[in-house]
Amino acid sequence: MASPCVACNIRETAVCGALAPEELERFSSIVMAQTFEAGETIFFEGDTAANLYNVTGGCVRLSKLLPDGRRQVTGFLFAGDFLGLAYVDSYAFTAEAITDVRVCLFPRGRFQALLDDFPALEKRLLGMASNELAAAQDQILLLGRKSAKEKVASFLLNLAKRQSATMVDNLLHLPMTRSDIADCVGLTTETVSRTFTKLTEERLITLKTPHEVELTGLGDLHDLAGDYH
Repeated sequence: MASPCVACNIRETAVCGALAPEELERFSSIVMAQTFEAGETIFFEGDTAANLYNVTGGCVRLSKLLPDGRRQVTGFLFAGDFLGLAYVDSYAFTAEAITDVRVCLFPRGRFQALLDDFPALEKRLLGMASNELAAAQDQILLLGRKSAKEKVASFLLNLAKRQSATMVDNLLHLPMTRSDIADCVGLTTETVSRTFTKLTEERLITLKTPHEVELTGLGDLHDLAGDYH
């Protein structure tokens, strides 16, 4: 019987996309499907890194708690993203479902045991880790060197890249709150809200709903963010 992973509609963008169909049967034998409701914690920062996850639906918020009690959002994950990769025995951040989320769960030990037999899987993980490093470098620039408008423009454009396969008419879906965005880009919630208003007045974006934004001035947004690619 063919592995159910063969029919997965996000397999090509997920870690398992590196495997040949005949390898998926063994791979799927260690997988458990799991769901989390919006607001539910998948794991906390400092928990033992017992499992790895592949997000197959919904949006996950990653965050760290600063020594003074403030929260720093370090990123958001969507379908196809890999979660929980740790080089120590504990998770470095907290992962929470901000919408209903579906994942494939892999016990860490059993997953690592497959890497010796499936070198393509290890290569795919290395590529994902490299992408995470590049995203972290972009986040440092975002937090340290940009104005409020530049930060929000960069955030929207980065999210648009993540949704490029599903976006229609430059309509961007924002599952996160303004507070989530503020904690991601290093601003207050009030400043983020005011910046959305300014970008709307300048006709760079159109707010369709609190969670839907049309990128009406795409070229100008790229100029504002300093993104010329």
